Amino acid sequence: MKILICGKGGSGKSTVSALLAKEISKRGNEVLVVDTDESNFGLYRQLGFAQPTDFMESLGGKKALSEKLIKFMRSDRKEGLKILEEFTIKDIPKELVVGEDGIKLVAIGKIHSFGEGCACPMGALSREFLEKLKTHGEHVVVDTDAGIEHFGRGVEAGCDKIVVVVDPCYESIQLSAKIMEMGEKIGKPVSFILNRIDGNSEELIDLVDKNKVIGTLPYSKEVFMACLRGNRIPEVSEIVQIADKLLAA
Repeated sequence: MKILICGKGGSGKSTVSALLAKEISKRGNEVLVVDTDESNFGLYRQLGFAQPTDFMESLGGKKALSEKLIKFMRSDRKEGLKILEEFTIKDIPKELVVGEDGIKLVAIGKIHSFGEGCACPMGALSREFLEKLKTHGEHVVVDTDAGIEHFGRGVEAGCDKIVVVVDPCYESIQLSAKIMEMGEKIGKPVSFILNRIDGNSEELIDLVDKNKVIGTLPYSKEVFMACLRGNRIPEVSEIVQIADKLLAA
């Protein structure tokens, strides 16, 4: 199963991705975490790993991939863009994967330098990676970039379920409704996780589609401090029931 985690910037997507990966792995499953966010460098630290080399480097780097995209855009596009052949998790070069038994992490690509250009090559590669990746009992957790640009890139096409992390703010609520609408149009089930809920934000539950909510995560000072310091995310008990619901169907 491929589970895509999305939401507005700062809603807690990477934190939820790390928590879900750890919980799914604890149940004896192999989990691949795919970092498709070109501007966030924190996920590997939340998992307690070293920073991985960009998967894009195995294809010649951003320059080579950009040239391929330009060539495709100038063609008649009859055959469609083809970056990767079908592959399995075991086929990913070991030097591009970090992690431990049960959880592995691969990062599609990051913005590393001033003036290097847009993130379009990473978006195209993210879509290809998820569409061409064939699983055999493993679970894939995908951490996306902020907002909904990845919908425009078609990244969701290769995933089975979409999970929206909703934090207590108007922008997040509005975005969750838009993502639900787009998910329905492409035939992908959408679920909500309400994040950082405390006594001041409980009314958030009444502002979203309750039928889509699969769980809430409370505000946690321990999680906040781990994110602030770039440390491994501590366990949060509420993630257990959330994982139960995600893996049930």
